Amino acid sequence: MDPVSHDLDSQNLESRPEKDPTADLETQLGDMQIGGGGDMLIDDYDVGDEKQDVAIITHDDLTHEPTKPMADDYEGMKERHLPTLPDLEVLHENINTWHIEDYRRLPKKARGPKFECGGHPWRILLFPHGNNVEYASLYLEQGHEDEDKPSEDWYACVQFMLVMWNKNDPSIYTHQSRLPKITPPKAVMVPLLTNISAANHRFNTDECDWGFTRYAELRRMFSAPWDASGRSMVENDAISITAYLRIYKDPTGVLWHKFINYNSKKETGMVGLKNQGATCYLNSLLQSLYFTNAFRKAIYLIPTENETQKKNSAWALQRLFYLLQTSEDAVSTQELTASFGWETKDIFLQQDVQELSRILMDRMEARMKGTDAENALAKMFVGKMKTYISCINVDYESSRIEDFWDVQLNVRGNRNLDESFRDYIQVETMEGENKYFAEGHGLQDARKGVIFEIFPQVLHLQLKRFEYDINRDSMMKVNDRYEFPEVFDASPYLSENADRSEPYLYQLHGVLVHSGDLTAGHYYAFLKPTVNGHFYKFDDDKVTRATLKEALEENFGGDYANLVNGHAGIRNPYTRTLSTKRSMSAYMLVYIRKSREKDILIDVGEVDSPTHLARQLNEERAAVEKRRKDREEAHLYLPISVVTERDFKAYQGFDLIDWGADSTTLPAPQTYRVLRASTVADFTKTVAESMQLPAEQVRLWVMVNRQNKTIRPDQPLPDLKMCVNEAYARYSNRDKPFRFWAESTTSLADGKTQWPNVNPSPGISPPILIFLKYFNADDQTLKGVGHIYMRKTSKVAEMIPSIQQLMGWSPGKDSISTSSVLSNGLPSPPNSTPSPPNMQLYEEIKQSMIEPMKAKSTLQQAEIQDGDIVCFQRILSEKATATIASTGGYTDAREFYDYLQNRIIVRFSPKLATEREDDDFTLALSRKMSYDQFSAKVGEYLKVDPSHLRFTTVLASTGKPKQPVRRNQVTTLSQILMPTLGTYANSSQRSDALYYEILEMSLSELETKRNIRVNWLPEGVVREVLYLVLDILGRTWSTDTRVQEPIDVLAPKNGVIHDLITPIQKRLNLSDEATSALRIYESHGCKVIKEFSANFALVSIPDYATLYAEIIPEEEREAGDQDRAIYAFHFDKEPSKPHGVPFKFVVKPGELFKDTKERLSKRAGIKGKQFDKLKFALCQRSVYSRPTYLNDGMMAGPFERSQGGKS
Repeated sequence: MDPVSHDLDSQNLESRPEKDPTADLETQLGDMQIGGGGDMLIDDYDVGDEKQDVAIITHDDLTHEPTKPMADDYEGMKERHLPTLPDLEVLHENINTWHIEDYRRLPKKARGPKFECGGHPWRILLFPHGNNVEYASLYLEQGHEDEDKPSEDWYACVQFMLVMWNKNDPSIYTHQSRLPKITPPKAVMVPLLTNISAANHRFNTDECDWGFTRYAELRRMFSAPWDASGRSMVENDAISITAYLRIYKDPTGVLWHKFINYNSKKETGMVGLKNQGATCYLNSLLQSLYFTNAFRKAIYLIPTENETQKKNSAWALQRLFYLLQTSEDAVSTQELTASFGWETKDIFLQQDVQELSRILMDRMEARMKGTDAENALAKMFVGKMKTYISCINVDYESSRIEDFWDVQLNVRGNRNLDESFRDYIQVETMEGENKYFAEGHGLQDARKGVIFEIFPQVLHLQLKRFEYDINRDSMMKVNDRYEFPEVFDASPYLSENADRSEPYLYQLHGVLVHSGDLTAGHYYAFLKPTVNGHFYKFDDDKVTRATLKEALEENFGGDYANLVNGHAGIRNPYTRTLSTKRSMSAYMLVYIRKSREKDILIDVGEVDSPTHLARQLNEERAAVEKRRKDREEAHLYLPISVVTERDFKAYQGFDLIDWGADSTTLPAPQTYRVLRASTVADFTKTVAESMQLPAEQVRLWVMVNRQNKTIRPDQPLPDLKMCVNEAYARYSNRDKPFRFWAESTTSLADGKTQWPNVNPSPGISPPILIFLKYFNADDQTLKGVGHIYMRKTSKVAEMIPSIQQLMGWSPGKDSISTSSVLSNGLPSPPNSTPSPPNMQLYEEIKQSMIEPMKAKSTLQQAEIQDGDIVCFQRILSEKATATIASTGGYTDAREFYDYLQNRIIVRFSPKLATEREDDDFTLALSRKMSYDQFSAKVGEYLKVDPSHLRFTTVLASTGKPKQPVRRNQVTTLSQILMPTLGTYANSSQRSDALYYEILEMSLSELETKRNIRVNWLPEGVVREVLYLVLDILGRTWSTDTRVQEPIDVLAPKNGVIHDLITPIQKRLNLSDEATSALRIYESHGCKVIKEFSANFALVSIPDYATLYAEIIPEEEREAGDQDRAIYAFHFDKEPSKPHGVPFKFVVKPGELFKDTKERLSKRAGIKGKQFDKLKFALCQRSVYSRPTYLNDGMMAGPFERSQGGKS
């Protein structure tokens, strides 16, 4: 069989204008596309002319064409038109020429003689009359025949060139790289000589030929003079074709690979991670942490066997690592992102990698406390740095040592890693007006800086590739060239007193790369999994081997190499724009200390992973395999649903059973997977075994779908010997499920099972199968009690004795004797009609039709047939009726059926989070219930006064509270949960859930209350704010300094600020002394606008106001007469850009600002390096005033009548 010819052409020659020099140049460059006449563009292969080297050509230069080699000068042609590719090793080369003497007589597809290169045969494949085009088509083909085909994994990376030339004049050939004959007025830039007939391709058993469908136009080859030679290409039907081959060594195993059916596990022994949408940044970070083997081993030490739940990040990360270690395919990160609490929208948002890494580390560290892995992460990733201020002229130094998990380095303005570190530890001289005030020495010249004390075993370096551009007023990516070494010496950046017993040489372990720009891009990683191994590229689900150059140099950023003057640049694959700068650049580097490499890259095998992971995953894989096998064999099996008498008796609702019920919830029909070829008798035996009965005591009735949308038994299966598939074809609709009712009996005659004859002799009324349900008004239940058989001619009242027998009730004096009952409860016709007892009977026709039955009517007159359901209830006395109705119960079966039709299962959850699981519960309610009715049901369950319950609807997207439900007697539960118009109308609302609150006041008092939200400030104003919404009820919750959801509580509308003090005290467990110093103030635009007195009216506070509450600092309470309190705020560069939490601060006259800063640090809760980066300024209250920046030596006098600020 001939191989499929592939073509690399990508343009349509006929569509190009011939007069335009540029277009003519494009024509000369030719086209390359896939063979067989297709027009598919190939982007994944390098083509010989794609680089398009450009030179500056002057007017004089255009008059002299460079000397070109003859076609039979093979070495000259190869040197000129087939240069070797840089960074690749040539294994083999060969040149072969095919001389054709009778071109016109060649078959449609002609092959040249075989020649060898690299130990394999090759040949030229020619379509002399075109491969469905009006061009000669020319390809290079590997020459293996069917009998000597290479192995499946054979491939060869080949650079080749095909030259067609005039046998009689070697100067005439398909050289399409001639300079255009133009005479521009000044210098122009045009491509140098190139040859589109050269290509690179990875030949394998699937793609065994590659070349050019539109190689040369047939019309020009034969008739028109070829170029300016005056001769045609084909003369006397003779032509020569030369093939130039060069086989390269594949350094990574994926050179020019198209990655079709690529198997990462097979090729590299490793698997990738699936991208959920925009989680490539997460994938690169996770792969980096996974191949930090000591980190993986530490994660495995976290005990998670009893905590296997989706919210457990440690368990999810363990499973992810174990799957990466054992899986054959790419692994999903869905379990891990679910444990983060991410929703679908979060998956499509790119997060900050550094922040994500820190959050992940913090979670894992918290889970490691008290385990064998405690402090394992700190030992690996934590280093120490010292922030210092050292006086130049006196012996005084102020310093502080802090931990760091990673180092953020500036890229802009630095050429390499060393320059960034030198920039990081750069010393600032404090002199002149910026002198440092040293304790006991006064103002002194000083040096201020940062120095490293200890570098960690694993050094994470965050490169600041994204910065704010003030000119564009937006974040921009920094694509400047930035070099980093394979081995990095960190010792120059250590303090003099640092421990240098081990060398601080670091080996590059990972390069995390961003390709693209700020708005569009992609993340991937280059990692070196073993000490002496190679780098591999981890690009989501694909893992490939990489060269050192690919891992390092190609991720330095900066300008593309070898771009000549005037080149428009390379197209960014994500923004589709041209750029001369590389779009791919490293944004995070991972270095491992060389002396600790073997400890960090320790071997981690399956024995190191928790045993429960393997067990759980094996169970899951077995279940998946079973489902797969079931799908494959589905055509051999038939699913059959069966309902039994036991299911009917346990069920409360319409029909015999809820056929759509989940098999995990009882009662529910049992589904059997039955072999179609098995007999009905075999299936009956299977059902009987599940019922723990002999097969002869079970009879299967076929269920049918009636027109009134009920499903009832129709007839028993008569022939037990027929196969199941035949029974399905005969008794079931093909578009409906196959269902049965399994009838059981204990009635025996002569040791054999006796069944009522449903097909009696002519003239005898056949018995009717009737199901009975009992409505118990006392228990508010409606359940099946069994089934009976009756004659059609029997009266309705004649069912009562059988009902009494089934219920164990004593019969009345007029009742039929039970001795007259036939097999399975079938009574014989009585001699007289008994008087109806104190009982009411109804026929369940369909959900909305429950009709009372007339006692004296016959069953035939009542239109009763096989499978009908009769409901009965005792007639209640007036007193019993009143008692049941007073509790909200139903006294009539028809009312209860209406309740069942409108029944809805609603989940109630406490709006205020608690640790008790039983605070969440579900209740079966009616959609027609009013607010007071369903509130009474909830109050009865919670054992609280219903008037003290308040409900809130639930957002479907987040599960968070939406809005409170107003008490209204007209509004029903259905209108609250599934509104169409009005207050609650919103498709985002859940229709089966409500939040509840247990209030300490009745709902009638709600109109006198309002919501107040206060932001509690604990120690320091910049810590995470604790949100409170306070009420006058004085509730108490546990104190927590984390950000919490607002709590909807109430305060008196006509109250004052003092009314909030007691709730705050109880909420935060404050002492009376602390409470007496409580202050509440209002902020607007991140500035303090009002400090409230105790008697300030709450009605004057707008709903949107931002309120803060804090304990007045001791220094403010003890301030002297000369001290002055000012308001401070945070701003960014300009006072008109405030942010953060404003606060009040005491200024002491005559105090140096150095001492003021120390108090500010304590007051604001900002310490360390973060505080050192702040500048402080005085700001007048005028909107347009300019800030006056302060230094450590200034006194506090100018603070008067000024508003303080800092940025």
